[in-house]
Amino acid sequence: MTFIEAVSVFEDPLARIFDDPVHSAEETREIIIGHSITGMLLLVCFTEPLEDEVRILGARRVTRREKKDYEEYIADQN
Repeated sequence: MTFIEAVSVFEDPLARIFDDPVHSAEETREIIIGHSITGMLLLVCFTEPLEDEVRILGARRVTRREKKDYEEYIADQN
């Protein structure tokens, strides 16, 4: 996956952001789960070191379990 594809998840209106306390020892980290411009459901870990600045730390396809949890979360919100 490309950097552009990972960034595109932030434009998904159904994307959801969660805190990542397990990995936030030195800086506050968050996770966004959403669809990329190619339609892949991705998990992107990021931090916001400065106002209006996002630093992507990693991105990958979601696992089956994460996909199921995301779909259930979205269904519960509607």
